Amino acid sequence: MAGLEWSEALALELPAMDEVHQEFVLLLAAVQEAADGQLAGRWEELISHTQMHFDQEDRWMQSTGFSSGNCHSLQHKVVLQVMREGAAKAAAGELAVIRSMASELAAWFVHHAQTMDAALALHLRSAGFDPATGALAHPEALPGQVITGCGGACDSSAERAHAVPA
Repeated sequence: MAGLEWSEALALELPAMDEVHQEFVLLLAAVQEAADGQLAGRWEELISHTQMHFDQEDRWMQSTGFSSGNCHSLQHKVVLQVMREGAAKAAAGELAVIRSMASELAAWFVHHAQTMDAALALHLRSAGFDPATGALAHPEALPGQVITGCGGACDSSAERAHAVPA
């Protein structure tokens, strides 16, 4: 399989997010190209970067009206857990698991960036969020209530509004 490469299709017009995503793509490529003797170390580097990457996005969500239980943040937690399980397999000498995970992670990342991260970037841009300072140029653009669920039609408040009474 050809490795994931950065392209304009992954760009979200939020430089701070795009830079971290470009780093992720480079680190994932390093995993995919690593010789067996380097594979576990490259995977650990990717985990460290991904933890920082997800923590950053989670902080941005928290400061702009996303609940800690939204599906974007939950997906971050699940992906990191799976990556850590892969590291344990690699430590036990099961390198094929990492190679398989890297391939799956590339496909997941494209979808995640083009859906959840694109929605987050739009949300941040609409509020005039400055990732460097946390300042908001347009705080009035923030939602009146905390965003739960996926922040859209599957939002928990929308589910309650459309629930059929028992």
